[in-house]
Amino acid sequence: MNIKKACRTLGVSRAGYYKYLNHKQSKRDLENEALKEVIKEIFDENKGRYRSIRIGKVLEQRGIHVNRKQISRLMHEMNLCPKGTRYSYKKYNQKNRGEERPNLLNQMFVTDTKNKIWVGDITYVPTRKGTLYLAVFIDMFSRKVVGWSMGSRMKDTLVIEAFLQAYGKERPKFGLIVHTDQGSQYTSGNFRTTLVKYGATHSNSRKGNPYDNAAMESFYQTIKRELIQDAHFATPEQAQKEIFKYIE
Repeated sequence: MNIKKACRTLGVSRAGYYKYLNHKQSKRDLENEALKEVIKEIFDENKGRYRSIRIGKVLEQRGIHVNRKQISRLMHEMNLCPKGTRYSYKKYNQKNRGEERPNLLNQMFVTDTKNKIWVGDITYVPTRKGTLYLAVFIDMFSRKVVGWSMGSRMKDTLVIEAFLQAYGKERPKFGLIVHTDQGSQYTSGNFRTTLVKYGATHSNSRKGNPYDNAAMESFYQTIKRELIQDAHFATPEQAQKEIFKYIE
């Protein structure tokens, strides 16, 4: 199909077609892309509960001032549908599920020996100069932290580093079950490939069900109560040192 016929079929002008081909991202386009990344991080770290207003407040705390309507528009572009909105959250998740992700534990956090089941999750630690993200894996037999990682970005590399640290320490046998939620860090191709490489099987919590990963929820409640809640860390570096001492 030639260009002229294609444009006629799509209902666009040839001038518009060539303008699209030659389009370069403006400064606003680049700013929106960076903002989308931050919005997605806030949305994920709060388990999909935050709407545009609450995300706007978190952005303001980080020194980023954005109009609520702009946040709402960007969330719509990324298909981020908060829980409890008039949109069907369940249908939204089913439509974007992509592939079947089995829940192998089904809230049964019991095993007869160590390094057969690990559970993992991410939480965030607020400081006066930015946010620190903490990824942890816990062994369900010993209930000890087998691997952890901290960083300023909530990327899949964070959880991969935590898993590799745990694997290096424990050297689990083939068939280890690694249970996490369905956050983008854990459903990424890089993380899944890492699990396969080291002979581990991935298990996932159901969407929007914190009880499916209750062991991790309990651990984070404890560390927040005993360390983070009243610490009022000045910097991510200070938080990192204190968390390191707490875990190790």
